[in-house]
Amino acid sequence: MAQEVRGVIAPGKNEPVRVETIVVPDPGPGEAVVQIQACGVCHTDLHYKQGGISDDFPFLLGHEAAGIVESVGEGVTDVAPGDFVILNWRAVCGRCRACLRGRPWYCFDTHNAKQKMTLAATGQELSPALGIGAFAEKTLVAAGQCTKVDPSVSPAVAGLLGCGVMAGIGAAINTGNVGRGDSVAVIGCGGVGDAAIAGSHLAGAAKVIAVDLDDRKLQTAREMGATHTVNSKETDPVEAIRELTGGFGADVVIDAVGRPETYKQAFYARDLAGTVVLVGVPTPEMKLELPLLDVFGRGGALKSSWYGDCLPSRDFPMLIDLHLQGRLDLQKFVTETIALDEVENAFERMHQGDVLRSVVVL
Repeated sequence: MAQEVRGVIAPGKNEPVRVETIVVPDPGPGEAVVQIQACGVCHTDLHYKQGGISDDFPFLLGHEAAGIVESVGEGVTDVAPGDFVILNWRAVCGRCRACLRGRPWYCFDTHNAKQKMTLAATGQELSPALGIGAFAEKTLVAAGQCTKVDPSVSPAVAGLLGCGVMAGIGAAINTGNVGRGDSVAVIGCGGVGDAAIAGSHLAGAAKVIAVDLDDRKLQTAREMGATHTVNSKETDPVEAIRELTGGFGADVVIDAVGRPETYKQAFYARDLAGTVVLVGVPTPEMKLELPLLDVFGRGGALKSSWYGDCLPSRDFPMLIDLHLQGRLDLQKFVTETIALDEVENAFERMHQGDVLRSVVVL
Protein backbone atom coordinates (compact mmCIF):
# COMPACT_ATOMS: atom_id res chain seq x y z
CA MET A 1 0.00 0.00 0.00
CA ALA A 2 1.34 3.45 -0.94
CA GLN A 3 2.61 5.57 1.95
CA GLU A 4 2.57 9.29 2.67
CA VAL A 5 5.81 10.74 4.10
CA ARG A 6 7.52 14.13 4.41
CA GLY A 7 10.09 15.19 1.83
CA VAL A 8 12.01 18.30 0.73
CA ILE A 9 10.84 19.67 -2.60
CA ALA A 10 12.43 22.20 -4.96
CA PRO A 11 9.24 23.61 -6.56
CA GLY A 12 10.85 25.84 -9.20
CA LYS A 13 14.08 27.43 -10.33
CA ASN A 14 15.80 29.27 -7.46
CA GLU A 15 12.66 29.07 -5.32
CA PRO A 16 13.13 28.21 -1.63
CA VAL A 17 12.79 24.53 -0.90
CA ARG A 18 9.93 23.37 1.29
CA VAL A 19 8.81 20.26 3.15
CA GLU A 20 5.78 18.62 1.52
CA THR A 21 3.83 15.39 1.93
CA ILE A 22 4.79 12.94 -0.81
CA VAL A 23 3.37 9.59 -1.85
CA VAL A 24 5.77 6.64 -2.04
CA PRO A 25 4.29 3.68 -3.96
CA ASP A 26 4.86 0.05 -3.08
CA PRO A 27 7.98 -1.29 -4.80
CA GLY A 28 7.45 -2.85 -8.19
CA PRO A 29 9.67 -5.47 -9.87
CA GLY A 30 13.33 -4.68 -9.21
CA GLU A 31 12.53 -1.84 -6.80
CA ALA A 32 12.91 -1.17 -3.07
CA VAL A 33 11.47 1.23 -0.52
CA VAL A 34 14.12 2.51 1.90
CA GLN A 35 13.52 4.21 5.23
CA ILE A 36 16.05 7.05 5.20
CA GLN A 37 18.12 7.56 8.36
CA ALA A 38 20.53 10.25 7.14
CA CYS A 39 21.27 12.22 3.97
CA GLY A 40 24.06 14.70 3.23
CA VAL A 41 23.44 18.12 1.68
CA CYS A 42 25.49 18.12 -1.53
CA HIS A 43 26.26 20.86 -4.08
CA THR A 44 24.44 18.73 -6.66
CA ASP A 45 21.19 19.27 -4.75
CA LEU A 46 21.81 23.01 -4.92
CA HIS A 47 22.41 22.72 -8.67
CA TYR A 48 19.03 20.98 -9.02
CA LYS A 49 17.35 23.79 -7.08
CA GLN A 50 19.03 26.40 -9.30
CA GLY A 51 17.90 24.64 -12.48
CA GLY A 52 21.49 23.85 -13.44
CA ILE A 53 20.86 20.18 -14.17
CA SER A 54 17.41 20.12 -15.78
CA ASP A 55 14.08 21.91 -15.63
CA ASP A 56 12.04 18.86 -14.60
CA PHE A 57 10.60 20.58 -11.54
CA PRO A 58 9.44 19.80 -8.91
CA PHE A 59 12.47 17.89 -7.65
CA LEU A 60 12.58 15.65 -4.61
CA LEU A 61 16.06 16.55 -3.39
CA GLY A 62 18.70 14.52 -1.55
CA HIS A 63 20.92 11.65 -2.66
CA GLU A 64 23.86 11.09 -0.23
CA ALA A 65 21.87 8.71 1.92
CA ALA A 66 21.86 5.65 4.12
CA GLY A 67 18.93 3.79 5.64
CA ILE A 68 17.06 0.54 6.15
CA VAL A 69 15.36 -1.43 3.38
CA GLU A 70 11.67 -1.57 4.29
CA SER A 71 10.27 -3.60 1.40
CA VAL A 72 11.34 -4.98 -1.97
CA GLY A 73 9.55 -5.80 -5.19
CA GLU A 74 9.37 -8.93 -7.27
CA GLY A 75 12.67 -10.44 -8.39
CA VAL A 76 14.87 -8.62 -5.87
CA THR A 77 17.44 -10.95 -4.33
CA ASP A 78 20.51 -8.83 -3.47
CA VAL A 79 18.85 -6.93 -0.60
CA ALA A 80 16.05 -7.77 1.82
CA PRO A 81 13.91 -5.92 4.35
CA GLY A 82 15.99 -4.98 7.37
CA ASP A 83 19.28 -4.54 5.46
CA PHE A 84 21.28 -1.39 6.24
CA VAL A 85 22.26 0.16 2.90
CA ILE A 86 23.96 3.13 1.29
CA LEU A 87 22.14 4.45 -1.76
CA ASN A 88 24.01 5.00 -5.02
CA TRP A 89 23.00 6.74 -8.22
CA ARG A 90 24.62 4.31 -10.67
CA ALA A 91 22.87 0.95 -10.38
CA VAL A 92 24.78 -1.16 -12.91
CA CYS A 93 22.85 -3.12 -15.51
CA GLY A 94 25.18 -6.12 -15.95
CA ARG A 95 24.34 -6.30 -19.66
CA CYS A 96 25.86 -3.30 -21.47
CA ARG A 97 29.17 -3.42 -23.34
CA ALA A 98 31.10 -2.04 -20.33
CA CYS A 99 29.61 -4.57 -17.92
CA LEU A 100 30.17 -7.46 -20.33
CA ARG A 101 33.83 -6.45 -20.66
CA GLY A 102 34.26 -6.67 -16.90
CA ARG A 103 34.21 -2.89 -16.34
CA PRO A 104 30.89 -2.36 -14.54
CA TRP A 105 32.09 0.91 -12.96
CA TYR A 106 31.71 2.37 -16.47
CA CYS A 107 28.19 0.93 -16.93
CA PHE A 108 26.50 2.77 -19.81
CA ASP A 109 22.94 1.78 -18.88
CA THR A 110 22.54 2.57 -15.20
CA HIS A 111 18.94 2.69 -14.04
CA ASN A 112 16.53 4.00 -11.42
CA ALA A 113 13.07 3.05 -10.17
CA LYS A 114 10.45 2.98 -12.92
CA GLN A 115 7.57 4.20 -10.76
CA LYS A 116 7.26 7.84 -9.78
CA MET A 117 6.75 9.36 -6.34
CA THR A 118 4.16 12.13 -6.32
CA LEU A 119 2.96 15.15 -4.36
CA ALA A 120 0.12 14.09 -2.07
CA ALA A 121 -1.77 17.36 -2.53
CA THR A 122 -1.88 17.40 -6.34
CA GLY A 123 -0.70 14.02 -7.62
CA GLN A 124 2.08 15.76 -9.59
CA GLU A 125 5.03 13.49 -10.38
CA LEU A 126 8.35 14.28 -8.71
CA SER A 127 11.83 14.08 -10.23
CA PRO A 128 14.10 12.49 -7.61
CA ALA A 129 17.61 13.98 -7.49
CA LEU A 130 20.00 11.54 -9.18
CA GLY A 131 17.18 8.99 -9.19
CA ILE A 132 17.17 8.85 -5.37
CA GLY A 133 15.28 11.69 -3.67
CA ALA A 134 16.41 11.04 -0.10
CA PHE A 135 15.54 14.25 1.74
CA ALA A 136 12.50 12.24 2.76
CA GLU A 137 11.44 9.86 5.47
CA LYS A 138 11.22 7.10 2.85
CA THR A 139 12.09 6.85 -0.83
CA LEU A 140 11.65 4.48 -3.77
CA VAL A 141 14.74 3.35 -5.70
CA ALA A 142 15.90 0.59 -7.98
CA ALA A 143 17.12 -2.27 -5.79
CA GLY A 144 20.51 -2.07 -7.51
CA GLN A 145 20.90 1.39 -5.97
CA CYS A 146 21.08 -0.23 -2.52
CA THR A 147 24.48 -1.44 -1.27
CA LYS A 148 24.63 -3.40 1.99
CA VAL A 149 27.32 -2.33 4.47
CA ASP A 150 28.20 -3.02 8.11
CA PRO A 151 25.22 -1.75 10.15
CA SER A 152 27.42 -0.72 13.07
CA VAL A 153 28.51 2.45 11.24
CA SER A 154 26.73 5.75 11.87
CA PRO A 155 24.17 6.49 9.11
CA ALA A 156 25.29 10.15 9.06
CA VAL A 157 28.77 8.99 8.10
CA ALA A 158 27.80 6.13 5.80
CA GLY A 159 25.51 8.17 3.57
CA LEU A 160 28.34 10.49 2.51
CA LEU A 161 29.85 7.66 0.47
CA GLY A 162 26.75 7.88 -1.72
CA CYS A 163 28.20 10.83 -3.65
CA GLY A 164 30.83 13.44 -2.76
CA VAL A 165 33.18 11.48 -0.52
CA MET A 166 33.18 8.49 -2.86
CA ALA A 167 33.74 10.77 -5.85
CA GLY A 168 36.84 12.29 -4.25
CA ILE A 169 38.35 9.12 -2.82
CA GLY A 170 37.67 7.29 -6.07
CA ALA A 171 39.21 10.11 -8.14
CA ALA A 172 42.47 9.51 -6.27
CA ILE A 173 42.48 5.75 -5.90
CA ASN A 174 40.42 4.42 -8.82
CA THR A 175 40.92 7.05 -11.54
CA GLY A 176 44.27 8.57 -10.60
CA ASN A 177 45.79 5.27 -9.43
CA VAL A 178 47.63 7.11 -6.66
CA GLY A 179 50.19 4.78 -5.13
CA ARG A 180 52.84 4.61 -2.43
CA GLY A 181 55.40 7.40 -2.68
CA ASP A 182 53.49 9.46 -5.27
CA SER A 183 53.17 13.22 -5.18
CA VAL A 184 49.60 14.48 -5.53
CA ALA A 185 48.11 17.96 -5.87
CA VAL A 186 44.39 18.59 -5.32
CA ILE A 187 42.89 21.85 -6.62
CA GLY A 188 39.74 22.81 -4.74
CA CYS A 189 39.26 21.79 -1.11
CA GLY A 190 35.52 21.39 -0.72
CA GLY A 191 33.97 18.05 0.16
CA VAL A 192 35.13 16.26 -3.00
CA GLY A 193 38.62 17.77 -2.91
CA ASP A 194 39.08 16.89 0.76
CA ALA A 195 37.96 13.36 0.00
CA ALA A 196 40.58 13.18 -2.77
CA ILE A 197 43.16 14.32 -0.22
CA ALA A 198 42.01 11.66 2.25
CA GLY A 199 42.10 9.04 -0.51
CA SER A 200 45.61 10.04 -1.56
CA HIS A 201 46.78 9.85 2.05
CA LEU A 202 45.12 6.45 2.43
CA ALA A 203 46.87 5.20 -0.73
CA GLY A 204 50.29 6.11 0.69
CA ALA A 205 51.13 9.26 -1.25
CA ALA A 206 54.37 10.80 0.02
CA LYS A 207 53.31 14.38 -0.67
CA VAL A 208 49.75 15.72 -0.87
CA ILE A 209 49.47 19.39 -1.87
CA ALA A 210 46.15 21.16 -1.27
CA VAL A 211 45.27 24.23 -3.35
CA ASP A 212 42.43 26.63 -2.59
CA LEU A 213 41.57 30.34 -2.28
CA ASP A 214 40.28 30.02 1.29
CA ASP A 215 42.63 29.56 4.24
CA ARG A 216 39.83 27.96 6.25
CA LYS A 217 39.53 25.22 3.66
CA LEU A 218 43.28 24.77 3.52
CA GLN A 219 43.34 24.19 7.27
CA THR A 220 40.66 21.52 6.91
CA ALA A 221 42.66 19.98 4.07
CA ARG A 222 45.63 19.55 6.42
CA GLU A 223 43.35 17.73 8.85
CA MET A 224 42.36 15.40 5.99
CA GLY A 225 45.96 14.49 5.19
CA ALA A 226 47.47 17.31 3.11
CA THR A 227 51.20 17.71 3.73
CA HIS A 228 51.43 21.14 2.08
CA THR A 229 48.96 23.91 1.26
CA VAL A 230 48.91 26.65 -1.39
CA ASN A 231 46.63 29.67 -1.33
CA SER A 232 46.15 30.30 -5.07
CA LYS A 233 44.84 33.81 -4.40
CA GLU A 234 48.31 34.75 -3.19
CA THR A 235 50.61 32.35 -5.06
CA ASP A 236 50.77 30.91 -8.58
CA PRO A 237 49.66 27.32 -7.88
CA VAL A 238 51.54 25.83 -10.83
CA GLU A 239 54.83 27.32 -9.72
CA ALA A 240 54.17 26.42 -6.09
CA ILE A 241 53.40 22.78 -6.94
CA ARG A 242 56.52 22.55 -9.09
CA GLU A 243 58.65 24.05 -6.33
CA LEU A 244 57.28 21.52 -3.84
CA THR A 245 58.07 18.62 -6.20
CA GLY A 246 61.69 19.35 -7.06
CA GLY A 247 60.77 21.47 -10.06
CA PHE A 248 59.03 18.61 -11.86
CA GLY A 249 55.33 18.79 -11.00
CA ALA A 250 53.10 16.28 -9.24
CA ASP A 251 52.59 12.69 -10.36
CA VAL A 252 48.82 13.14 -10.11
CA VAL A 253 46.88 16.42 -10.13
CA ILE A 254 43.17 16.31 -9.31
CA ASP A 255 40.91 19.17 -10.38
CA ALA A 256 38.02 19.16 -7.92
CA VAL A 257 36.67 22.51 -9.14
CA GLY A 258 35.89 21.89 -12.80
CA ARG A 259 36.67 25.22 -14.46
CA PRO A 260 38.89 25.89 -17.52
CA GLU A 261 41.29 27.92 -15.35
CA THR A 262 41.74 25.19 -12.75
CA TYR A 263 42.03 22.48 -15.40
CA LYS A 264 44.88 24.38 -17.08
CA GLN A 265 46.56 24.72 -13.70
CA ALA A 266 46.23 20.96 -13.22
CA PHE A 267 47.55 20.28 -16.71
CA TYR A 268 50.71 22.35 -16.26
CA ALA A 269 51.28 21.42 -12.62
CA ARG A 270 51.78 17.70 -13.38
CA ASP A 271 55.07 16.01 -14.06
CA LEU A 272 55.94 14.68 -17.52
CA ALA A 273 53.90 11.52 -18.08
CA GLY A 274 51.82 12.49 -15.05
CA THR A 275 48.06 12.18 -14.72
CA VAL A 276 45.35 14.85 -14.60
CA VAL A 277 42.00 13.81 -13.11
CA LEU A 278 38.92 15.99 -13.61
CA VAL A 279 36.32 15.27 -10.92
CA GLY A 280 34.87 18.78 -10.49
CA VAL A 281 31.76 19.14 -12.67
CA PRO A 282 31.89 21.88 -15.34
CA THR A 283 28.83 23.73 -16.61
CA PRO A 284 27.62 23.31 -20.22
CA GLU A 285 28.95 26.64 -21.54
CA MET A 286 32.56 26.11 -20.41
CA LYS A 287 35.23 25.64 -23.10
CA LEU A 288 38.85 24.51 -22.82
CA GLU A 289 41.70 25.51 -25.12
CA LEU A 290 45.16 23.94 -24.86
CA PRO A 291 48.08 23.84 -27.33
CA LEU A 292 47.87 20.41 -28.93
CA LEU A 293 51.66 20.18 -28.97
CA ASP A 294 51.66 20.52 -25.17
CA VAL A 295 49.09 17.74 -24.87
CA PHE A 296 51.30 15.53 -27.05
CA GLY A 297 54.63 16.59 -25.62
CA ARG A 298 53.81 16.17 -21.95
CA GLY A 299 52.51 12.62 -22.37
CA GLY A 300 50.74 10.93 -19.50
CA ALA A 301 47.00 10.74 -19.10
CA LEU A 302 44.08 13.17 -19.00
CA LYS A 303 41.14 11.49 -17.28
CA SER A 304 37.62 12.30 -16.20
CA SER A 305 36.31 10.62 -13.06
CA TRP A 306 32.63 9.65 -13.02
CA TYR A 307 31.52 9.07 -9.43
CA GLY A 308 35.13 8.25 -8.59
CA ASP A 309 34.92 5.36 -11.12
CA CYS A 310 33.44 3.43 -8.22
CA LEU A 311 31.69 0.10 -8.14
CA PRO A 312 29.40 0.50 -5.11
CA SER A 313 29.25 -3.22 -4.31
CA ARG A 314 33.06 -3.29 -4.13
CA ASP A 315 33.96 0.16 -2.79
CA PHE A 316 31.27 1.07 -0.25
CA PRO A 317 31.80 -1.95 2.06
CA MET A 318 35.59 -1.61 1.78
CA LEU A 319 35.58 2.08 2.76
CA ILE A 320 33.15 1.49 5.62
CA ASP A 321 35.44 -1.27 6.91
CA LEU A 322 38.43 1.10 6.74
CA HIS A 323 36.45 3.70 8.67
CA LEU A 324 35.50 1.21 11.36
CA GLN A 325 39.15 0.13 11.61
CA GLY A 326 40.15 3.76 12.27
CA ARG A 327 42.10 4.09 9.01
CA LEU A 328 39.68 6.48 7.27
CA ASP A 329 37.94 9.01 9.49
CA LEU A 330 34.73 9.79 7.63
CA GLN A 331 33.35 11.63 10.66
CA LYS A 332 35.65 14.55 9.78
CA PHE A 333 33.43 15.32 6.80
CA VAL A 334 30.33 15.92 8.96
CA THR A 335 30.21 19.58 10.03
CA GLU A 336 26.68 19.53 11.45
CA THR A 337 23.51 17.46 11.64
CA ILE A 338 20.17 19.11 10.85
CA ALA A 339 16.46 18.38 10.43
CA LEU A 340 14.49 18.19 7.18
CA ASP A 341 13.15 21.72 7.54
CA GLU A 342 16.68 23.18 7.80
CA VAL A 343 17.84 22.27 4.28
CA GLU A 344 17.30 25.76 2.86
CA ASN A 345 19.53 27.23 5.57
CA ALA A 346 22.11 24.52 4.90
CA PHE A 347 22.28 25.60 1.25
CA GLU A 348 23.08 29.14 2.38
CA ARG A 349 25.85 27.95 4.72
CA MET A 350 27.24 25.81 1.90
CA HIS A 351 27.24 28.81 -0.45
CA GLN A 352 29.16 30.84 2.14
CA GLY A 353 31.75 28.07 2.56
CA ASP A 354 30.88 27.64 6.23
CA VAL A 355 30.41 23.85 6.18
CA LEU A 356 32.05 20.79 4.71
CA ARG A 357 28.85 18.75 4.95
CA SER A 358 25.51 19.34 6.62
CA VAL A 359 23.74 16.03 7.16
CA VAL A 360 19.97 15.64 7.54
CA VAL A 361 19.26 13.07 10.26
CA LEU A 362 15.77 11.59 10.39
